Amino acid sequence: MSLPDTPDQVQLRERYPQVFNRPMSARLATPLVLLLALAVFVFGLVDLEFSPSRILAGLSQLGWIARLMLPPDPGASLPTYLKALGETLSIAVLGTTLAACVAFPVSLLAARNVIPSAIFRFPVRRLFDTIRGVDTLIWALVWINVVGLGPFAGVLAIAVSDFGALGKLFSEAMESADRKQVEGVRAAGGNALHEIRFGLLPQVLPVIAGQVLYFIESNTRSATIIGIVGAGGIGLQLAEQIRVLEWQKVSFLILMILVAVAAIDWISNKLRFAIIGRRAVA
Repeated sequence: MSLPDTPDQVQLRERYPQVFNRPMSARLATPLVLLLALAVFVFGLVDLEFSPSRILAGLSQLGWIARLMLPPDPGASLPTYLKALGETLSIAVLGTTLAACVAFPVSLLAARNVIPSAIFRFPVRRLFDTIRGVDTLIWALVWINVVGLGPFAGVLAIAVSDFGALGKLFSEAMESADRKQVEGVRAAGGNALHEIRFGLLPQVLPVIAGQVLYFIESNTRSATIIGIVGAGGIGLQLAEQIRVLEWQKVSFLILMILVAVAAIDWISNKLRFAIIGRRAVA
């Protein structure tokens, strides 16, 4: 048996009828969406031929491969693998740096507080969307057919892919900047270029630097993947060893990649906190 409403509750019901007297359609919206999501999930499992028995069989196969990987052993190929790892790091750093250098000036044209007119911003934003909509691996396949196999194709693939992503992030960082500093430069008699140089850029450069450092770390993994399709680096060596079933060498290459990514993460973390002027926490 429900208790009668108090005067305060009556007043709340009168003031907010849309909260206490929600229509049936609004009440059913959430469970219907959840039911639809569940139906799509189940359909995906059936359509992709999901099978627990196949997973169990695959786990036994994975265990057999893991036993073959021990102990990791590069054999006589350690100098080749170290050179390939250096190639992968070079691809990541050069590709990201090239993308950032090109994306930064273009991102100014996509920022609302720099270019107020949507007529000029719209094509630049759609350019960023179009380029970042294509995965790095696809760009690698394209550039391999354009310039041939090797790390040069990998650098171009990462540079083009990151141009779209960094351009979008840079423009959003500029749009979120505080307007007070820009207005202060304007009040002091500065022109539009002075507003960007002394009011906007000092705020966004630490954010942009942090984003570039993160992309270098992420692109170390991406450079490994695109190396598998022929864009050079340690990924090419990894694909060749998997193809000939040299599992001990495969495990050694994987360990090299993990150590390299961990080292880059540590270095980028130190640099990122140095840029923003705070001590990094281990």
